[in-house]
Amino acid sequence: MAPLKILIVGCSIGGPTLAMFLLLSDLPACEKPHITILERSSSIRKQGQNVDIRGAGVTIIRKLGLENVIRASTTGEIGVQIVDAANRVWSSNTADKSGHVSTPTADIEILRGTLADICYRRSQSISEEVQRAGGAGIAYMFGDHLDALEQDGNQVHVRFAKSGKRQSFDVVVGADGLQSGTRSLAWGAEGEKDRIKRLGMYAAFFSIPRGPTDTEWRRWYHAPGRRGIMVRPSDQKDRTTIFMSVVNEEDERLVQVASKGREDVGAQKKLMAEYFQDAGWESSRIIGGMMGTADFYYDMIAQVKMNKWSKGRVVLLGDAGYCASPISGMGTTLAFTGAYTLASALLRNPEDPPAAFVEYEAKMRPMVGRAQKLFPGAPHSMNPQTAWGIWILHAIFYAVKRSGLAHVLFFIAWIVSRLGLATLLYRIGGPPANTVQVEEYGFRQLPEWSRVER
Repeated sequence: MAPLKILIVGCSIGGPTLAMFLLLSDLPACEKPHITILERSSSIRKQGQNVDIRGAGVTIIRKLGLENVIRASTTGEIGVQIVDAANRVWSSNTADKSGHVSTPTADIEILRGTLADICYRRSQSISEEVQRAGGAGIAYMFGDHLDALEQDGNQVHVRFAKSGKRQSFDVVVGADGLQSGTRSLAWGAEGEKDRIKRLGMYAAFFSIPRGPTDTEWRRWYHAPGRRGIMVRPSDQKDRTTIFMSVVNEEDERLVQVASKGREDVGAQKKLMAEYFQDAGWESSRIIGGMMGTADFYYDMIAQVKMNKWSKGRVVLLGDAGYCASPISGMGTTLAFTGAYTLASALLRNPEDPPAAFVEYEAKMRPMVGRAQKLFPGAPHSMNPQTAWGIWILHAIFYAVKRSGLAHVLFFIAWIVSRLGLATLLYRIGGPPANTVQVEEYGFRQLPEWSRVER
């Protein structure tokens, strides 16, 4: 049969990872899938929040030969400090650098944009290798998006919004994030309100110039009104990254500006400035930096829950199909694992993609279900409404730290990990990233990549 023609919508983390594994089978180059990656942005945006790679995700980046280059691009975050308005530290939790235990700061912390750039460039190198051997490799389309999608049997027919070009594919993969245009086109825009489960939290991510109080610690400040600011190190030593959030289920403005995406950044900045103008601590410096930054991104914090991640020959990957939200700490690992699993299923079922999607979903559902189970009461429980509630939260963190309980729990988790009891821990409620077993699917193991700047 002819090689599969696959369109992947989204060139962040899941999309390029899927493309790479599709090209790493033992098929002759001329029989490997013909892949197109479509990205709405005109280029890879080196922006976005700090993300971590844990457990299963680390195993997968090793398969792609990316561990060294990713570790060389991390932010250097050493742990989390809970601070008050006077910058007093109530609790500190250092990162586990062994990679065996799940702590708030992971062994690998990296900016999403930096990671996306690494995945994109690695996919280019693999594509070029396939092309030299006579295959089609990957075609990249930047600065466009889909505005129409129809299916008839074995083909998916799409139209590109800006060029007006029409093209047909055997498979279309939506790897385009929480507010996926692919999902909306294939399943219908009218059902989006039921698929996206809001958590009542809205957040802005951006960077500002590094200040004298900024270190390699993540500082987490709480303000009354369920407001919070995290100040974190960047991979650029003269910059600091900010996660600014508010939990509010009544102010419709928060929803309205989120729905406009990057089309109205000015309104998003103005609204966040309004919310934090009286928050105290270092909010004045942070607001000033926010108003002048070029890498601002704002969105709702939400999950995507669907009964099925495929429809005909369209399938969803990562946040587009099963976003667990940034507060889960699992988004990046789900993207890597989902891409790896979907690639394997498609290569085993090239003549029957719908059967591949069933296999992919059966393997991923348990992990996704675990990832979407957030801390009880989250995000409200970790973002108190009153000053008294914040004091109680600080007191709890302080007591746990002073009692040594955190060290005991850390030691138990380490022992469980070293004894190979990951599956048991997973079943009784452990963190899925460190407990999911990555199956071997026969992909070619890549040597560590020496990144070449282009």
